[in-house]
Amino acid sequence: MDNAPLRAIIPPMDHDVIIAGGGLNGTTLAVALSLYGLDVALADPRAPAAQSDPGFDGRSYALSVGSRNLLRALGIWAAVSDRAQPILDIRISDGRAGEGPSPLTLHFDHAEIEEGPMGHMVEDRHLRPALIDAAGGVTRIASGVTGQSPGPGGVEVAFADGSIRRAAALLGCDGRATGVGRRAGIRRVEWSYGQTALVAAISHEHPHRGVAHQFFMPEGPLAVLPLSKNRSSIVWTERGERARGIQSLPDADYLDVLRPRFGDFLGEIALEGTRFTYPLGLSLATRFAADRVALLGDAAHAVHPIAGQGLNAGLKDVAALAEVLVEARRRGEDIGRADVLARYERWRRFDAVQLALATDGANRLFSNDNPAIRLARDIGLAAVARMPVLRRGFIREAAGLTGDRPALLAGRPL
Repeated sequence: MDNAPLRAIIPPMDHDVIIAGGGLNGTTLAVALSLYGLDVALADPRAPAAQSDPGFDGRSYALSVGSRNLLRALGIWAAVSDRAQPILDIRISDGRAGEGPSPLTLHFDHAEIEEGPMGHMVEDRHLRPALIDAAGGVTRIASGVTGQSPGPGGVEVAFADGSIRRAAALLGCDGRATGVGRRAGIRRVEWSYGQTALVAAISHEHPHRGVAHQFFMPEGPLAVLPLSKNRSSIVWTERGERARGIQSLPDADYLDVLRPRFGDFLGEIALEGTRFTYPLGLSLATRFAADRVALLGDAAHAVHPIAGQGLNAGLKDVAALAEVLVEARRRGEDIGRADVLARYERWRRFDAVQLALATDGANRLFSNDNPAIRLARDIGLAAVARMPVLRRGFIREAAGLTGDRPALLAGRPL
């Protein structure tokens, strides 16, 4: 008896890929893949309109040069560039609340690299709607993913609304509690730092001149990141219980606690928008790919915000996976096959593990008040400040200009 036709054995695909999670990484990935001809479905129970609230809730992101290149290559940067604040300098110092910074500091100047500003600060209320608009032609599924059944010809994906769709691959952009990764049997290495980030935006009397500040204090770092006009975003780390108490204070009392840590270098300060918090910990997937599945962003790696690289690392995942899938499709390969997705994992996992270890080590080194360690780290900052080659290397690394960069991060089309 003749074999049955292959198309009778393997049901037809509804999409090339299904992306679980319509946050910043998931939406950017949908834009990139659809731009290069893949049929993409983006699954998220949250309505796009609900995510595009024009109000200011204080959230903002430090986008590296590489991330800016990616957004430019996808046609998104033009929608946010006039409201993005360039980061021209970064100043890093050690100290205690109320005592001011140590005189031994580290200064990074954007003039030390040829690519211009080291990055840009972009507010969530501008970036998210621009991404959603760019993904306007992508199929949206207003339901969360509840199940997945991989097979030799594709993966069946079940949704909370009871529907089922087939695709070559399921891409998990569904956060550190990723259901996609859990159902695929991917384990995680996780621990809590016992710290909480307090996030808010402030207005201030004096101009910031495009300078970002990172103050290291025993309880945790305080980042002051320039926004447009005389405003800055703060990411203020405290021990968990202390942070909960601060967050519960009225605005005036909140500012009274902040001022000794912040200092007076920007003059009088006032809160703008909504304050919020999130617990800090490390969460790293042991694999970034499984049968018909790949993980990106926080679903693959969630790190301490000490270096401001969380979203940038996720966008590196987006650029790498988009390049792998688009090139595989052009070669006529099954884009969900294990060896194709393994190329993405090899490309990104080592870099992600390095970032996790670096941020973990930096947080442990600086979030203590041991006098000997404080002296050693202050001397270390001062030493790097006097070594132009090393300092330039750190700047290029933070700007996303080093390593085996995907084409989109270098601003090149696929």
